[in-house]
Amino acid sequence: MPLRVIVAEDAVLLREGLVGLLARFGHETLAAVGDADALLAAVRTERPDLIITDVRMPPTDSDDGLRTAVALRGEFPGLPVVVLSQYVEQSYAMRLLDSDRGNAVGYLLKERIGAVADFMATLDRVAAGDTVVDPEVVHQLVRLRHDPLERLSSREREVLSLMAQGRSNANVAAELFISDAAVNKHIGNIFSKLDLPVDVDGHRRVMAVLRFLGT
Repeated sequence: MPLRVIVAEDAVLLREGLVGLLARFGHETLAAVGDADALLAAVRTERPDLIITDVRMPPTDSDDGLRTAVALRGEFPGLPVVVLSQYVEQSYAMRLLDSDRGNAVGYLLKERIGAVADFMATLDRVAAGDTVVDPEVVHQLVRLRHDPLERLSSREREVLSLMAQGRSNANVAAELFISDAAVNKHIGNIFSKLDLPVDVDGHRRVMAVLRFLGT
């Protein structure tokens, strides 16, 4: 059945390409926008059958598209969303799958758009309530079940390595040429990704180092 779709992608060529692809398969593009604020406004106005959005886009060029999609699924339960990502980001996939019990969501690498028939089939499945996750993302998520350290970004691993060497936060900041606030943020992410319990906050630094050392 034809779908009423909103496309959010800041790269103009890809955005227009998606609009053209949707039209070829009989779907209607209600709006094609280039930033998260416009996505939010368009969904509230048009109430689409499906959203296709990039992860990274203005206004901050970080994960604005993903955060907006998750927020919209909270505002409109059951809203089908397909998120496109340039790279495998396990944390992004998990945040999307955690929204609204993981129903009617898709998380795909952008390179999958080239397999047109499969991509369009994914849109139909997500619009019907299915969950579709890129095979490469699934592979990495399975690895995470066996090694929580795989969840850490390269920068977080650097921070944890320095923590294991007994460096203070100030030392870590100086070594990596980042601010104290950035160090605190990375350490908070490390604690969260390693699933360290909050009720032992005074010992989480030690527990994180022990995980890193394989104890």
